Amino acid sequence: MPATIKDIAKKIGKSTTTVSRALNDFDDISPETKDLVRQAAEDLGYIPNIMAQRLQKRQTDTIGLIVPTSGPRFSDPFFSEFIAGIGNKAAQMGYDLLVSTREPGDQELEAYRHNIRSHRVDGFIVVRTRRQDARINLLRKIGFPFAAFGRTDGDLDFPYVDEDGELGMKLVIDYLAKLGHKRMGVIAPPGDLEFSRYRLNGIRAKFVELGLAEKDLIVVQGDLTQRSGYEQANNLLDMPNPPTAIAACNDLMAFGAMSAAQMRGLVVGRDLSITGFDNIPMTEHSHPPLTTVNQPIYQIGSMVCEMLVKRICGEAADLEQVLLTPSLIVRQSCGPAPLA
Repeated sequence: MPATIKDIAKKIGKSTTTVSRALNDFDDISPETKDLVRQAAEDLGYIPNIMAQRLQKRQTDTIGLIVPTSGPRFSDPFFSEFIAGIGNKAAQMGYDLLVSTREPGDQELEAYRHNIRSHRVDGFIVVRTRRQDARINLLRKIGFPFAAFGRTDGDLDFPYVDEDGELGMKLVIDYLAKLGHKRMGVIAPPGDLEFSRYRLNGIRAKFVELGLAEKDLIVVQGDLTQRSGYEQANNLLDMPNPPTAIAACNDLMAFGAMSAAQMRGLVVGRDLSITGFDNIPMTEHSHPPLTTVNQPIYQIGSMVCEMLVKRICGEAADLEQVLLTPSLIVRQSCGPAPLA
């Protein structure tokens, strides 16, 4: 059987209370006694009961992430990078990460309530924020700690990290225009996501700024999956006067658009230019490599995690609201507009 506090107390002739307080580094225990207790614990192979300690201090040392996803498969590389950033930072700060998936809506909100009622986590990281976000409204209402990747359309009175998606898409449109593209298709994210509004605002503002015709901007909506990028790109390319460039608002939809073009015998980067957003790892190794807006997803996961842990601990973060400046990564999926 594993050694207990009672075994340590018996070995050194101290009370179990003294041993417990020494192991938890209480100030009323002398350094000499702490050293004695720790040495005895090591000699006996004592392993502390982490769950009991957590219950005692009424914390789980666990943060929660409920990934909003629909369908039977979950294979978005965006979330792989994001979760890695959270998980590694959480481990550095002495926290575990509890990840689950729920379809957006009532079941998702019930998962938040269940985790709060059952004291399974000390706080949440909220991802893919929505314009009117019921998750954030719930957590704000009950005062439960959280930090978000993204903003909302309401009061921004919570810690978040976001990237300036409006500027990111302005960089894309400006680059395509310099290559001579005037008629462009856009595969937008679902309209309830807050970053969709920013990215579309950037696209439309840059079109106006460059004096491009509004009729030459064709916006269709995908669901951030590769399949939807494929389907919506086909819709764009089936038009009597198809666009010469397609700006997808995430990399997976851009990959789908590339597949649709290639199935038609088009050479991406020559016959049709395609861009993405996120710069997930596989963009560098796609065929051709994808021009995209860099979003440091791993770093963002780490930053949001640190914000949350500091909020849980009652510490002030250096910055509680961070808006990152994007950059355009130019690769071979874009080229000069084909001559009419």
